[in-house]
Amino acid sequence: MDGNADEIRRICDMLGASYNKFIRTTDDYHMRAVQKIFKKFYEQGDIYKSKYEGMYCVPCESFFTQSQLNEDGKCPDCSREVSPATEEAYFLRLGKYQAQLEKYIEDNPDFIYPESRKREMVNNFLKPGLQDLCVSRTSFTWGVPVDFDEGHIVYVWIDALSNYITAMGYDPDGSGELYNKYWPADVHVIGKDILRFHTIYWPIMLMALGEELPKKVFGHPWLLFGEDKMSKSKGNVIYADDLVNVLGCDAVRWYLLAEMPHAQDGSITLERVVERYNADLANVLGNLVQRSISMVSKNFGGVLPAPEAERTAEDRDLEATALAALPALTAAIDSFRLADACEIVLNLAKRANKYVDETAPWILAKDETQRARLGTVMYHLIESCRFLGVLLEPFMPNTAAEILRQINADATGLDSLSVFGGMVSGTTLGEPSALFLRLKLEETLDKLRGK
Repeated sequence: MDGNADEIRRICDMLGASYNKFIRTTDDYHMRAVQKIFKKFYEQGDIYKSKYEGMYCVPCESFFTQSQLNEDGKCPDCSREVSPATEEAYFLRLGKYQAQLEKYIEDNPDFIYPESRKREMVNNFLKPGLQDLCVSRTSFTWGVPVDFDEGHIVYVWIDALSNYITAMGYDPDGSGELYNKYWPADVHVIGKDILRFHTIYWPIMLMALGEELPKKVFGHPWLLFGEDKMSKSKGNVIYADDLVNVLGCDAVRWYLLAEMPHAQDGSITLERVVERYNADLANVLGNLVQRSISMVSKNFGGVLPAPEAERTAEDRDLEATALAALPALTAAIDSFRLADACEIVLNLAKRANKYVDETAPWILAKDETQRARLGTVMYHLIESCRFLGVLLEPFMPNTAAEILRQINADATGLDSLSVFGGMVSGTTLGEPSALFLRLKLEETLDKLRGK
């Protein structure tokens, strides 16, 4: 367990995924709180003791009725083999809270998101009627012991889900200041394969505790290898380490965000990773930033010129595209459409590259009478780079910082994107350097495959 926890933490750190608290269910404070939660359920009649007979999935630690299994008789969550099992256990009365949960979902239509996931939960689980949930085990000893019945271990999902509130100091006997400040959560972002636990079991647990529900649960789609689920047995697993070691952290982050649709599964292949790297990062973004700074260096000694007061149609269109980016980006992120958000940023870079073609600064540079116009073009390109540096920060933080460093930008906050003109004329730009070098496909594939 220690090794697994360390590995998960290492991968999070490697990919630049920040966290306020790295939670483990073996933390003493958590185990004590879970025992109190379980006992509270029992004392108020929400939990009772009985025997369970059903089909059990060992990896998922879950019992299923025959009707809940896949058509091939395997686990509905992981598609692995199940086997009949009988065990003395405690059960949570889900049916007691079914009507309350149904009303909550009806009154809060965005609680389960996206809509397709909500329909799945309602039609597959709520409408057929909830069966009481087995919430303790006696066949192993790891986990949180039931402190009033020796030999019983609290069901892993009662234990794990409680983390959301115990980490902030929830206690049935009186919660801490942090819990009262931050709960209920604005959103749980979870994999679609564990949606049932988060939208049925977890809300009912909270209702039994008399606590508020999270405001939204977003069921995240899967990332498939081509069109298949990743599986070690199939040999189609792609490891983050291999990608980061060859492509860098930011490029991997970009792919994972840009290739993941809003509601459908995303897809990854090594070939597609390299293709998107070249198309988006090298050809569009990297090319724009490097040549924009290089042109200022060549024509103005690296000092950013002032723009003319008069704007052309091309100037105004680029400005409009830049100013529209942040509101569109905010709306996309608020609705969890991260691929759309990436596309919004990339479209600004594409528009700026088109602006280069429209204005042809290499021609302007040959005509001394066009020097003021050339300065306006250069200003618009560097200001567009500033917009990109600010907008890219959530997606590629290292790249965003490097863009802003190379153009020596002072205005780097989101509030600075309300006006096209945050770069100060007369600023000395840094030396241009390539953000992303174009990759050779076969050579890069060999590196990614460890050849």
